[in-house]
Amino acid sequence: MTTLQDITDHLHAKTFGARESGKLNAVIEATNAAVTHDSRRVVPGGLFVAITGAKTDGNLYVDEAVRRGALAVISDKAKPAEFNGIWLQVADARIALAQAAALVNGFPSRGLQLAGVTGTNGKTTTAHLLESIFRAASKKAALMGTINQRIGDEEVASEFTTPEAAEVQNFLRRAVASGCTHAVMEVSSHALELHRADQLEFAAAAFTNLTQDHLDLHGTMGNYFAAKRKLFDGSIGVKPKRAVINVDDAYGRQLLAELGTTAITYALDAAADITIAEKNFGLEGLKFVAKTPVGELEIDSPLVGRPFAYNILCAIGLALALEIEPSMITRGINESRGAAGRFERCNTSADDITVIVDYAHTPDALVNVLKTVRDALGETSARQVITVMGCGGDRDKTKRAPMGEAAARWSDLVIATSDNPRSEDPQAILQDIQPGLERGGKPYTLLVDRREAIFRAVTQAQPGAVVLIAGKGHEDYQILPTGKIHFDDREVAREALAERQAGI
Repeated sequence: MTTLQDITDHLHAKTFGARESGKLNAVIEATNAAVTHDSRRVVPGGLFVAITGAKTDGNLYVDEAVRRGALAVISDKAKPAEFNGIWLQVADARIALAQAAALVNGFPSRGLQLAGVTGTNGKTTTAHLLESIFRAASKKAALMGTINQRIGDEEVASEFTTPEAAEVQNFLRRAVASGCTHAVMEVSSHALELHRADQLEFAAAAFTNLTQDHLDLHGTMGNYFAAKRKLFDGSIGVKPKRAVINVDDAYGRQLLAELGTTAITYALDAAADITIAEKNFGLEGLKFVAKTPVGELEIDSPLVGRPFAYNILCAIGLALALEIEPSMITRGINESRGAAGRFERCNTSADDITVIVDYAHTPDALVNVLKTVRDALGETSARQVITVMGCGGDRDKTKRAPMGEAAARWSDLVIATSDNPRSEDPQAILQDIQPGLERGGKPYTLLVDRREAIFRAVTQAQPGAVVLIAGKGHEDYQILPTGKIHFDDREVAREALAERQAGI
């Protein structure tokens, strides 16, 4: 049972409009929106935390929250003269949101073996691999990530990789209440920078890699790394009990040096606790022996390519940190199909080309997936590689030309098209990509309509070609300047393949 007095004490808040009324004794029940930053989700007797977001200020919606029954308002601004309710003034509303949500929900991460995965690339697949290991070990588990949120067999689509703190704490409370003993969540740099992961206690946390992305928020790679480091250095409240770090990555090595010797390391090339004895990376899957502190694990996974090998080693590290039986680790990895939209093949045996949809939306991720294709085909292969790619609007513009260059250098033909242009002019985004395409020195086409771009790539590809459709992966929508529409690269690719088979 949590009272408003408990929350006031926990937040060290200045309280207005409550002492004389005795309402600090009021109990805040742990419900789905007992603590929220969204005035539309306020429940009677709940708390509304007014945070300043990228697009609006929650303090503008206090009246709506009160009309919906908010018991009190938490804000880092002074109480308005005309406000007659209970006002808790704090130093930082975002920090207070996390603290209040953790308190009201009973600090649910303490009741779970919680694993967190951060890094630019590989978070989603690693999280899904670890969830599969939990299932193999008969652990009831929860997953929170880019594609979905799942508690046992209950699943909903995700809006954000890591949602706001109140939603995270509420999700974990429901996981504990349903009987979950384990959980894994992707932890984005946005979440770490904006205190969404504060007050979470991780049994294990993993660092996959760091490459250019999100500089529209962080400004520099140094700031981006500093945000990621918060998962490991205690900035969010408590350091994870164990860390798992990729030491093939330069930032991973820097993180390891800062943390000391408490981490489990993994690598494909460098010396590490978890690595690979022999590599077999073909288009049909990954077959290798993983060398670990508990012995060798025979991996036979349907996942394809070097990036997924890293994800597998990371998942092994997390599972070992959580003391999962080695045989269950092997079983969970080998049974996992990975995450939707991550090197997902859309063609059937009846097709004469291979079509792959992948979420790659950074220069490094695009290079990795194209290297995977080239490595699988072999150095002497004459099979054509066509890449369909674009860049999101209202996001980091500095990666657009490097994305174009990466695509051109590793492809035979690039069709640059719209990703999620959002409020930007799609043609202007293509113009930002074009200098990189020019530097890549391969034929390219600029085509705003993504459907047309996919159809052109699939229907005009040479027999035996590999067509990579990059950038959106699992997403089943496209955000245009005119609004959000249904759009799924996989659906469109299959339509184009059917047209190709029909000879239209």
